Amino acid sequence: MKAASKSDVHADLGLQPGQSLALLQELHILTREGRINQDSRRKLKQVYHLYQFIEKLLLEVPAGEGHPTLADHGAGKSYLGFILYDLFFRARGEGHIYGIETRAELVEKSRALAARLGFDRMSFLHLSAAEAADAAQLPAEVDVVTALHACDTATDDAIAFGLRKNARFMVLVPCCQAEVAGWLREQKAMALARTPLSELWRHPLHTRELGSQVTNVLRCLYLEAMGYQVTVTELVGWEHSMKNELILARRTGQRKRTAAERLRAILREFGIEEMEARRFPGLS
Repeated sequence: MKAASKSDVHADLGLQPGQSLALLQELHILTREGRINQDSRRKLKQVYHLYQFIEKLLLEVPAGEGHPTLADHGAGKSYLGFILYDLFFRARGEGHIYGIETRAELVEKSRALAARLGFDRMSFLHLSAAEAADAAQLPAEVDVVTALHACDTATDDAIAFGLRKNARFMVLVPCCQAEVAGWLREQKAMALARTPLSELWRHPLHTRELGSQVTNVLRCLYLEAMGYQVTVTELVGWEHSMKNELILARRTGQRKRTAAERLRAILREFGIEEMEARRFPGLS
């Protein structure tokens, strides 16, 4: 019987052409026998779908020494970073990926894996997103900022980092947003007396869901106010993940005053004006 070719194996497993099987085994997406279970297949589908968005953005970065640069916030086990390097950065011989993660043990494991694979243009930093903005290990400007399933305010920290680093693009998949919901709960009694719209968050489940929705709307308005064109879409089908909102921001340099005005109006409407100084500094 004729042995299956490498392209046949990739097709059977649903892998991208040129994807390193050794890398996927190191990431425990593939077993040592080269099999993939349903959970890993679902995880890989999400990463691949995100890769397709990011690849297009990376191709827009002007050629130059050391470019493109990408900072991945809340990198975790760095599935996204390693796959981006394997499929895009490795063959080009230029550019650098920075994985930013607060869990020291995951940073060390990623460093060791990059060394074993010879992925020498990857750096892993034991820092928060807020700390990374001033870290000497990172360049003054970064081309692309990603934050995949960054929980609660970590997405806001990634946005602040991207603004500080004058990022050309930001790719954000928010997760587990609780801050606005907390503010809404605190203001609920006054809101119920003030407006019938407060019925939208009277019940705890609705508070959580509306808080998540309002959070992302505010983030999009903030990015527009700070000079970015914003697109919001689904990452993958809802059957694969409930944390499914993908925010793509492209720097234009044209600040939108109307976006800043609408952001402030929403904060006033929900009685959460205090959030502006904490989460949306620099509005015109």
